[in-house]
Amino acid sequence: MKRIEAIDEKPDGRRARGHENRRRIVEAMLHLIGEGGISPSAEDVATRAEVGLRTVFRHFDDMDSLYREISEMMMAELMPIAAAPLPDGDWQLRMTEMVERRARVFEKMMPFKVAADVHRHRSAYLRDEQVQLTTMQRQSLRHALPPDLRKSGPVFESLDLLFSFDSWRRLRQEQGLSVAQAKKVVLFAVAALVEGGKA
Repeated sequence: MKRIEAIDEKPDGRRARGHENRRRIVEAMLHLIGEGGISPSAEDVATRAEVGLRTVFRHFDDMDSLYREISEMMMAELMPIAAAPLPDGDWQLRMTEMVERRARVFEKMMPFKVAADVHRHRSAYLRDEQVQLTTMQRQSLRHALPPDLRKSGPVFESLDLLFSFDSWRRLRQEQGLSVAQAKKVVLFAVAALVEGGKA
């Protein structure tokens, strides 16, 4: 009986080690990207995770599947922030809250989104994910706007641009603004755009 139990435990032990190695690989990738590594190699991941290179490829057939798992983890963390109902009140209050939320989400996802964009041209998964992200952001913006702004094509498309990740990245990285400064710029531009659209 003891022999049978010992045999039965071996596959469970291998599975436990496999799950632990997979967790370490994903965490290693997250840390490397978070530290500014735009495109960590499998070798870099293996070194940081303290596993063999073969172990990395055994768990992830290619680096694209690793990015897929990281993306799923990020979405699970950030979706509750992005999808929470906006407060009741006038549209300006809702826009202010949306800027606050997107700033939090964009700041968290920025290193991973920048890294993913490097690989997007050769990854069908990352291209599809970009389409889904854009669609989700447009839908949430449309829902937050009053009907007159929602129906105005030029105004809506301009607001969608202002609220996009690409605009946020430009403000933060290329223009070198702080988070607080970037939020002020977006809100200023939104107010100016809406007033101009009404004229």
